Amino acid sequence: MRSKGNELVVVTGTSSGIGRATAKRLADDGFHVLAGIRRAEDAEKAAGKNIEPVILDVTQSDTIEALTTRIATDPQRRPLRAVVNNAGIAVNAPVEMAPLEEWRRQLEVGVIGQIAMIQALVPILLQSGGRIVNIGSVGGRIAMAGFGPYSAAKFALEAVTDSLRREMEPFGLKVVMITPGAVSTGLSAHGTATANRLAALMTPEQHERHDGLVDAVIGLADAWSRDGIRPERVAAIVSRAVLALRPRTRYTAGPDAALLTGMIRFLPDRLLDGMLRRHMKLQ
Repeated sequence: MRSKGNELVVVTGTSSGIGRATAKRLADDGFHVLAGIRRAEDAEKAAGKNIEPVILDVTQSDTIEALTTRIATDPQRRPLRAVVNNAGIAVNAPVEMAPLEEWRRQLEVGVIGQIAMIQALVPILLQSGGRIVNIGSVGGRIAMAGFGPYSAAKFALEAVTDSLRREMEPFGLKVVMITPGAVSTGLSAHGTATANRLAALMTPEQHERHDGLVDAVIGLADAWSRDGIRPERVAAIVSRAVLALRPRTRYTAGPDAALLTGMIRFLPDRLLDGMLRRHMKLQ
């Protein structure tokens, strides 16, 4: 394990869930955490010992520039140990009816926003010998019916992470992907609200085709919110990835993530399709 020393860590999306738990865990580890929040009213909830809330919307370049300036002009000249890219949203709807603006919103936050953070902070991380930790999802390894937009973003983040890791390895910048399965966070509730909102936009023919699927998606999201692992378990794995001298390229979080990522290596598509339909209770 590396010495923590007096170092900075950036965590995006810390208003709730995995982001908030990760900020607290890394602060407890001894880092000074710059905790990204989108709204000023969330600052009080995010603040804590060794946690400094900063306004950060990964889709707004001015907030990323302000964060970069904050790091570069740190009064204690603390090096940047890690950037944890956690900010995200969940747009869950059948591919044929999800409005294009919802696809763009999902990809803007889940892909372009992550790339914006990476491009802004890679120069600083190369100087400090730091690392990038991207929070993916089992949805980025296996795309279930009804989760197309969300999985598209997470699959893309997998590709970005792999390319970046291979590009930066010669220069000493480590890049890590964390793949959680079901986690009990507010993201599932937000995803359910989005699924209900978008379902109301379906045509009568789309309702006939997809009402059962929408019900299954909402049921799964509710189950994940109720029965998923606590976000603190994911935060503990992020801590390991930040502290390890030689971190693994990938970590899974939760038994379902380990099982599903293993299954996709060996099962043919048709068999996997059938298993997923039964899991979602689709007839």
